[in-house]
Amino acid sequence: MPMESDTPFENDPMVERHLPPGQIDPGRARFPCCLVWTPLPLISWFIPFIGHVGICREDGVILDFAGPNFVCVDNFTFGAVARYIQLNKEKCYKWTEHNEMMSWDDTLKKSMQEFQHKNYGLFTCNCHSFVSNNLNQMIYDGHKKWNVVNLAVLMFFKGTWVSKASAARSLLPFVVVSCLGLLLGGLNFLVALVGFTLVLVGWFIIGTYCFKSIIES
Repeated sequence: MPMESDTPFENDPMVERHLPPGQIDPGRARFPCCLVWTPLPLISWFIPFIGHVGICREDGVILDFAGPNFVCVDNFTFGAVARYIQLNKEKCYKWTEHNEMMSWDDTLKKSMQEFQHKNYGLFTCNCHSFVSNNLNQMIYDGHKKWNVVNLAVLMFFKGTWVSKASAARSLLPFVVVSCLGLLLGGLNFLVALVGFTLVLVGWFIIGTYCFKSIIES
């Protein structure tokens, strides 16, 4: 799969200038200045708060780190957006060497170019790494402490469901798998599920806060 072009955003034919700033249109997959989330196949069936994330340009087009050296544009890798958080682009504090504030899109473009030369690793450099890198690049909310953990926590507690159908699509597989697992495996299934969740969450917490060079952010 080829890398996306390094052409500046203003020359990108996909930029839709007619879209009023801040207008969210889920039907057209347009989420201006938003963080977006969708469940992952299989893994979200067991741990529903884990999923795939992306960040959106001012025109609402989604960018997500989809694989080695590849940032996907306007084609969210694992399907339609289920949850989103609209951010305030006025909280972007990145300044240029000419003492001018960089725009939201300029900052995203810089991070996108950086990740077009990075290898993808589910446990070390993933979609959350890409989004947190963008937030750090723009010094969003006045700091550069964004990482895969606090990004996931933010989405879990602050994310807005696109619709009731999106919530059902995200949570129903977990409910079905859990019911079947308890029915067939009983306590053993529950212990295995809790153990798997603790190991996975523990890896990201330890890798983020104890060994900071392990997980990209």
